[in-house]
Amino acid sequence: MLPEPRPILGPVQHYAWGDPTFIPTLQRREPDGLPWAEWWLGTHPNGPARFTDGTELRSVTGDLPYLLKVLAAAEPLSLQAHPTADQAVDGHRRGVYPDANAKPELLCALTRFEALCGLRPADATIAVLRKLGAIATADLVERDGPGAVLSALYRGEVAPAEVVEACCGSEIPEAVWVTRLHDRYPNDASVAATILLNLVVLSPGEAIHLTAGNLHAYLHGAGIELMGASDNVVRGGLTVKPVDVDELLRVVDPSPLPQPIMVEAATSGRYPLPEAGCTLVRLDVGTAHTSTGHELAVGLDGTAWFVPAGATLTPTAPTYIVTLDR
Repeated sequence: MLPEPRPILGPVQHYAWGDPTFIPTLQRREPDGLPWAEWWLGTHPNGPARFTDGTELRSVTGDLPYLLKVLAAAEPLSLQAHPTADQAVDGHRRGVYPDANAKPELLCALTRFEALCGLRPADATIAVLRKLGAIATADLVERDGPGAVLSALYRGEVAPAEVVEACCGSEIPEAVWVTRLHDRYPNDASVAATILLNLVVLSPGEAIHLTAGNLHAYLHGAGIELMGASDNVVRGGLTVKPVDVDELLRVVDPSPLPQPIMVEAATSGRYPLPEAGCTLVRLDVGTAHTSTGHELAVGLDGTAWFVPAGATLTPTAPTYIVTLDR
């Protein structure tokens, strides 16, 4: 007899930045006033999924190399980056990281989704700064490059005041976010640092791929997040959680990211995350999919499934499934 998909239940994380309505509405539950930030589906020890009889998923799959989430942000998350595999091993040895694994991730938007993602190419950043009237900062970017200016802001060698003041009252989207973030974190160098990053606005189905060293922050919206099963996050600011500027500057990739959006993915419905050995695949209603391994799926009707090798899932709602690369 062929195996069949099995429904699973995953915990919800109620972080302060979470949206109070998106995830409970997806799960057909009444909002309770709490911030519903993330719905976890995987074997991570901080939030393992279970079968409906209460048995942990890992009893069948072992530790999965990935974690699947639904994320819903009503407020901005911290400005952060993740280490490479080698940096994770070294940092774990030094006691900086909780595990020795890289944490690549991608996010596929379910709603309009705003994020900061990677350092913007220098010419584009210089143009934004000059338009704002932040001439001294523009001159520094032109002379030294965005990566050097990022470091100088965090080291206190460049005052963030010019950028913050130039953004006040501006309707340029990047400046609007600087002002919003300054209201929340008025003494944080990360606020001015955001003007160096790509501001990305995703439509549903579009995605961003966050490789090691990519400085980023989710700002607002809901999406499907797929990541390596690691807790290695280095925060630079925009948070009340601990930050580590030295480690952040050690792992940040200063090279420009001219195209942060996964251009072909929205059309193909395939969102590869090769660093974690898996791919997020969008399944339309009625599209039969036969699993080749330990695959997890989440439907936009609030259902979640474990799909063992050989089992076929035929979704009755748009569904996102994680397939293992071969």
